[in-house]
Amino acid sequence: MNQGIRAREVRVIDPDGNQLGILPIREALAAASEFGLDLVEVSPTAKPPVCKIMDYGRFKYEQTKKQHEAKKKQATFQLKEIKVRPKTGEHDLQTKLGHIKKFLERKDKVKVTVMFRGREIALSDKGRELLEQIAAEVEQAAVVEQQPKFEGRTMIMVLAPK
Repeated sequence: MNQGIRAREVRVIDPDGNQLGILPIREALAAASEFGLDLVEVSPTAKPPVCKIMDYGRFKYEQTKKQHEAKKKQATFQLKEIKVRPKTGEHDLQTKLGHIKKFLERKDKVKVTVMFRGREIALSDKGRELLEQIAAEVEQAAVVEQQPKFEGRTMIMVLAPK
């Protein structure tokens, strides 16, 4: 901005958006002072750099406003985890399914983990059936993002909201 611009010549755009042409930096600064505004470098990588005559404070304000709007539009979600065991009872499973559905309604992803302790590792097919049952129960609200797979002594499946 103003004296901080290091280029010798710049392409100047007036406050109305009209091009004034390629001017030496001194003439560009003089033109900006005639308007009572600042000379702001908007495209430093162009040949020659593009500068616009504008109110710098307003420019900064609009930039922060744009960044804030962009941040708002970003999709934010959390990864929630539900843990079950191969011998989890039917009522407990229904309770956990209720939690999974609630998380999916809030647009959160859900990581369903089946934990195997001791000799339960031999029940890996039971764990896979359990995960498939859970996926079938929530197929209205969710899509399976990651199919069931083993990670050590746990089997993991990730569900994402539709």
